[in-house]
Amino acid sequence: MVCQLLGCQYLQALALDMFSRTALSQSTKASNANIRRFLATEVDATSTSNLGSNEISRVKKAEGPILHTSIILNRSPIITRTPTSFERAYYAYQARIHRALHNPFPYEFYFKQGSPLESRFNLEERRRERKAFGAPFGLDSSEKNAATELAESSLRDEEEETMPRIHEADVKGDLKNLNRRSQRNIYLLLLQKENGRNVWRFPQVTAEKGELLHIAAMKGLDVECGNHMDSWIVSRNPIGAFHPPVSEAATGTSQKDVVFFYKAHIMAGQVRPDRTHTQDFAWLTKGEIGTRVDKNYWLCIKDMLSDF
Repeated sequence: MVCQLLGCQYLQALALDMFSRTALSQSTKASNANIRRFLATEVDATSTSNLGSNEISRVKKAEGPILHTSIILNRSPIITRTPTSFERAYYAYQARIHRALHNPFPYEFYFKQGSPLESRFNLEERRRERKAFGAPFGLDSSEKNAATELAESSLRDEEEETMPRIHEADVKGDLKNLNRRSQRNIYLLLLQKENGRNVWRFPQVTAEKGELLHIAAMKGLDVECGNHMDSWIVSRNPIGAFHPPVSEAATGTSQKDVVFFYKAHIMAGQVRPDRTHTQDFAWLTKGEIGTRVDKNYWLCIKDMLSDF
């Protein structure tokens, strides 16, 4: 019993000694940290007081970037693309399979025998057979009657002339016509003077302080291109950003420029740019844009444009 009491007292004394050592080490670390913080504050204050007027002005000039908004105005394709030779062969193959496997149409139920409508249907069906499988399918060896001749004459009168898929603007090379390259996406570019040289770029304006970017983009489109277009911006969120590589020596300030791009579509109308700072404009495809804009600008915008 006495040994147990002595053992308990020994353990309590050992725990008390360990607690005191831990508290002493923590207080020492706290005092060292306070000393280092005080010394750092003194050094910062001393280094700040030793700054020259030029260095202080440079610190004040290091503000946020200058924000710009740019509109990628797109005219979507007007007509479908011309199918490739592989696509045409695939569609023709699928049409032949469909005609070979489909159930015959019960025309006897819908058309009176010997009527002009029956003759017209049979004539159209033979044309479809000949188109799908070629000769000798679709050939008519029976004698022609009055109903058949009437159906053939009516079909000849209803034949429609196919309009050309190449617009007159493509033949003349008119880059300002919205109907050019009707199978492709085309985008509006403006020719403006920047830092003494002519550059092609999308319509761009500088956002005012406190102005929302998408509001600045919509206003900028009217300022740069006029209000004679039926257009709309796809989203309030930008689809990309561009950091122009402008040197501080050229601008006289350490502020950087950031351009945010917004996607927009034109439905009707035409561009009437402000001629005071816009020399020319053009509706161009992605490939045509790559040959006109700056290399750094192209590397930033190329993934925002459609390949078709």
